[in-house]
Amino acid sequence: MRKVIAAINLTLDGFCDHTVMIADEELHDHYTDLLRNAGAMLYGRTTYLLMENYWPAVVKNPTGNRSMDDFAVALENIPKIVFSRTLDKVEWKNVKLAKESPEEAPLTLNGSRLK
Repeated sequence: MRKVIAAINLTLDGFCDHTVMIADEELHDHYTDLLRNAGAMLYGRTTYLLMENYWPAVVKNPTGNRSMDDFAVALENIPKIVFSRTLDKVEWKNVKLAKESPEEAPLTLNGSRLK
C-alpha cells in the first residue's frame, strides 16, 4: 500500500481560494518536488477541470518562468486519477477517470494497489 499525502493551498485564516494569491517560485518548487516523488495525483471534478484548463497549455507554450514551467512538466507527466460521476471523458495526458468514489474504486497504479 502506498502513502497518501494531502496537499492544499490554504491561507492562515482557513480559506482555500486560488484566486486570492499567485503561487511564487518557492511554492511551485515545493509542489514540483512533491510531484516528482509521488505515484499519482487524485482529483475531484472541479479541481481537475481547473488544472486541465491551464497546465497542459503551459507545457506546450512555456512561460519562461523556470519554477512554473518545471511544475507544469511534472504535473503533465504524473499519473492522474479524477473522481467524477458526471464527466464522460478526460483530455489531459496520463489521466484515468474513476466513476466510483475514492472509497469504492479498486485503484491500481503500475500494478500496485493504491488502497
